[in-house]
Amino acid sequence: MPVPAPSSPTAPAAAPAVSAAVPCPRRSAEAARIAGLPRIDEPREVAPADARELSKVFFRRLRELTEGTPEYQYVRNTLIEMNASLVQYAVRRFRSRGDGGDIEDIVQVGTIGLIKAIDRFDPARENEFSTLAMPYITGEIKRHFRDTSWAVRVPRRLQELRIDIAKAKEELTVTLDRSPTVADLADRLCLSDEEVIEGLVAANGHTSGSLDAPHAEHGEGSTEGHTLADVMGEEEPAMELVEDIQTLAPLLEELSDRERRMLRMRFGEELTQAQIGAALGISQMQVSRLLTRLLAHLRISMLEDPADPADPASHAAETAAGQA
Repeated sequence: MPVPAPSSPTAPAAAPAVSAAVPCPRRSAEAARIAGLPRIDEPREVAPADARELSKVFFRRLRELTEGTPEYQYVRNTLIEMNASLVQYAVRRFRSRGDGGDIEDIVQVGTIGLIKAIDRFDPARENEFSTLAMPYITGEIKRHFRDTSWAVRVPRRLQELRIDIAKAKEELTVTLDRSPTVADLADRLCLSDEEVIEGLVAANGHTSGSLDAPHAEHGEGSTEGHTLADVMGEEEPAMELVEDIQTLAPLLEELSDRERRMLRMRFGEELTQAQIGAALGISQMQVSRLLTRLLAHLRISMLEDPADPADPASHAAETAAGQA
């Protein structure tokens, strides 16, 4: 189709024939006249070949207009409408990555990429607009999936590593005729075993299951009427107590016989400080001071990392406890 010559401000050219033409609002018609371009009633209905030729004319005029004017908005909006088919073409590649309700979101995201391409396109370079637009459109769609499709947000590096690992797994399974090991994947991707393991763990965050889903979907046996949450294990309240006892046991071994006896009388036999003092031959005030210092030492020791025998601070703490 020949490119229509831009019309003069006083004599607008006839608009090219389009199907299902509907008169544009008066403001759009006036903007088209002032911009010196043909009025296109239904830009989305223009055939791709015609849209390609018309876009060249509109792009040249767009660069001559002042941003923010009605004429600029008309030309820019018409370019967006005429090239919307590029978005639809790009979206086809991603239909399998979302359910039907997500398609409209993907189209909207792809349109954002199209708008960015229109704003950055330079017709002086004489390149096809689609060459620039498609990377922008697909880039926005991929960014949308990267930011919204993961059940657990992980760094972009691990998201990309998940894709590399999946490709390497598929290739190595065919080559080795078995499932590849971590070492096989690390060798193929030139990574360490730790990096591959990190990527495999991060991949578990891509999808998640609902706790309200029927348990029958996840296992066998009679689970009618039960959800996954009903049969999941819960944290044992006494487990923390077991961990505390395991941490405290070696610390008690380091105490003197007198200190262990004092703790046994206070917390095992539940004697008062006065009774403990009478049994040990010391005053109640001394018992109170010794218990406070001893308990503080045990509490700090349980919270800190295992002490280094060469650490002067550790040696000083042990000396102070022994003097107490």
